[in-house]
Amino acid sequence: MAPPPPASMPLTQRLMHLAQTLQFGWFVGHLTLLFCTLRYGLSYITFNFYSRWARFSYRTAFVAAAATYGIVVYKAYRARARAGSRPYGGGLAFASDENVQYLLMALVWLFGRQIPLALLPFMVYSVFHVATYTRTNLIPTISPPQQTATPGASPGGRQATKTSPLADTIGKFVKEYYDASMTLVASLEIFLWFRVLFSAIIFTKGSWILLAIYSIFVRARYSQSSFVQGAVSQGIARVDALVANQSTPPAARQAWETVKRLGRQATDSTDINRYAGAQRPSKKAQ
Repeated sequence: MAPPPPASMPLTQRLMHLAQTLQFGWFVGHLTLLFCTLRYGLSYITFNFYSRWARFSYRTAFVAAAATYGIVVYKAYRARARAGSRPYGGGLAFASDENVQYLLMALVWLFGRQIPLALLPFMVYSVFHVATYTRTNLIPTISPPQQTATPGASPGGRQATKTSPLADTIGKFVKEYYDASMTLVASLEIFLWFRVLFSAIIFTKGSWILLAIYSIFVRARYSQSSFVQGAVSQGIARVDALVANQSTPPAARQAWETVKRLGRQATDSTDINRYAGAQRPSKKAQ
């Protein structure tokens, strides 16, 4: 992330300098996504799912999501091009980038039918991206850190930097709740898969195609995210505990074991690393 403008510049020029960066557009995109999700949530809780404002908020949220992840993918592509390296090293490496995956899913949700749950993982990411940008760029631009002399230090000694209390509070929030929020995102994405599966079972229009696309996305997330792996393991452990109860019919236990066996087989057979070698490291979703 680019540093804030120099503190020697006037405030107006600092803000203009900040607003002209591509990173600021990324920030505005995440902020727009948050506002639109909250606006859609208001329509949802008042049962106005398909009102004009609800449809506008839902679609705009995913336009913003596609724009933010598109900016990240573009910046990564441009950085590789400037370095003279081959961009992404091929189609498989391109598809394995988490930001590319979220960009594609944002476009799928944008042009598909409304599924409110699909907004929530993007919203959680946006909360932390907005908070981080505010702490590292926006606050230092409006109120630059002040240099203060260290007590007991010599006049020519090194000065300490006094940061904004608000920035410190935001930093503590991000550090304290990041892991829990990423676990929440993983759980939401898994629950969303079951939501899409239910739509496919009742033969909602286009649901089987959506299920295939989203299953590929979830499989990719499982191979790349320790949070998704942990959420899956926790879910399996909970069902195991329920099935282990003596009151559980033997048929239910056998069905659950069959489901687990088929799940393991599907996971092994769709492991790209078996066919393409070692997994390339992918960037964290931004």
